[in-house]
Amino acid sequence: MTDIPMGRELKLNIGFLTLCQALANSANVILVTTSALVGYMLSPDKSLATLPMAFQLALTAASTVPASMIMKAIGRRAGFLIGALCGMSGGLLGAWAILEHHFILFIGATSLMGIANGFAMYYRFAAADMAPASAKAKAISWVVAGGIIAAIIGPEIAKRTHDLFTDAEFAGTYLALGCLPVLSILILMIARIAEPVENKAAGGGRSFAELFRQPAFPVALFGGMVGYGVMSFIMTATPLAMQQRGYDFSNTAFVIQWHVLGMFGPSLFTGHIIRRVGVLPVMLAGAALEITCVAVNISGTEVWQFWTALFCLGLGWNFLYVGSSTLLTECYRPEERARVQALNEFTTFGTVAISSFSAGAVNHLFGWNVINLATLPLLALVTIAIILLILHRRTSVQTTG
Repeated sequence: MTDIPMGRELKLNIGFLTLCQALANSANVILVTTSALVGYMLSPDKSLATLPMAFQLALTAASTVPASMIMKAIGRRAGFLIGALCGMSGGLLGAWAILEHHFILFIGATSLMGIANGFAMYYRFAAADMAPASAKAKAISWVVAGGIIAAIIGPEIAKRTHDLFTDAEFAGTYLALGCLPVLSILILMIARIAEPVENKAAGGGRSFAELFRQPAFPVALFGGMVGYGVMSFIMTATPLAMQQRGYDFSNTAFVIQWHVLGMFGPSLFTGHIIRRVGVLPVMLAGAALEITCVAVNISGTEVWQFWTALFCLGLGWNFLYVGSSTLLTECYRPEERARVQALNEFTTFGTVAISSFSAGAVNHLFGWNVINLATLPLLALVTIAIILLILHRRTSVQTTG
């Protein structure tokens, strides 16, 4: 982060936010790797295997607006601490649910973890709000890069703890998951998180109707929804698809680990690329990479094909997610920040919840190829939307020039 034009203290505190994001993402990686398998193990109806993951994502979506309002009222740090406490409780409850072989209790656990994630989604915006305008993309990129740590430790925790209890597979994993937010709490207690300053004289800012008249605003929202929704749909179904083809858990953990590296590894340079070539070409590359994932997945089901496809899916998600988040920051004023960020998180994770819930049923009823082919219309639409915005901006420049 040496080239971010910020003071040393600000860099340090963005580093703290990156660590907190890494811990939150580690918990999410563990959930992605194991929750469908635990759901399959606990549920009497195997088509409901992804229901716990769907509840986690639904509660993430439902909590994003309250989380934004809570942090606006009591501050970012206090809000992040509330989220961490929910995550700790969810992990411990998940371990208990597995020990008791209780499906509904496990759904309650993943729901608490969803609330925790609803708060954690604001780490990147907290970093962006603290950074100067020229460094917002890089600040977002570096916080998202905390997922690199998650890609390493998340699957490792799952692999090393899944058989800790001989009669209750994955109970040890969720016990370990419940310990991760404790580390976040310790970090948050020493971090200095600057609160965004709002122009109170400006009131609540523009209406959503006015915001949507900006061509970039719906593209930013739609890009985040599709990029994250498609990624979640395919990723959630992958452990089930691999299990159905006889691959053991170590193969699944390997594929998910590289998928998460693909998701977060590029964040070391995504912000720099955006500054060099612009945010829209980066988003377009993200859509192309997710389409590549679909092409590889339908070409076969060897481990290397799962690995290649999920790695491309991760890269595509990163470019669309960081790009959409950066584009969104161009669309609101300080007094509109809380409403716009809350709308973005709600629409994105509402989409993710629906995609995650439907992934298990679609895979169970129609199979792996349909899972992949079903994403193509949305990817085509977001590609068209980005291209139209690029053309609009070029026309605007020529007109004003």
